[in-house]
Formats: sequence, structure tokens, C-alpha cells
Amino acid sequence: MSVTERMIAYHLARLSDKNSQVRIESIQELALLEATGAIDALEAIYRGDPDPAVRKAAQEAGRALFLKRHQQSER
Repeated sequence: MSVTERMIAYHLARLSDKNSQVRIESIQELALLEATGAIDALEAIYRGDPDPAVRKAAQEAGRALFLKRHQQSER
């Protein structure tokens, strides 16, 4: 497993942290890592997280990652 894959796995695990700020930071890190494989997890957070700020972060990151994946598939 590469360092990037380990970082992505770490941030995916933190998406269930009870602290909403930790969840937001991990969502932002997943976007920075261009973790297109995290789109489903971000969608689940967008649909079910109790914190509106977390849902907004998940929506923004999910949209950016979706566009990134779409761009990659066009190549």
C-alpha cells in the first residue's frame, strides 16, 4: 500500500469521528489528495451527517472529486 493510499484510508476512517471539525478536515484532505474513490463515502456523509457544515464540505469535495474523475475518464 502506497503512502497516498494509507493517507486516504486514514482520512476515510476519520469521517466517522464524533468531532465535526475532524470530519471536515478529513473531507478537505480527501479532496486535496484527489481521492476519487471516496466519492461514495462523501455522498453518504452529505446525505446523513447531522452537522450542516460537514454536509456542505462533503458536497463541495464530492463535486470536485466527481469532476476530477470525469476529467480523468476523458483522457
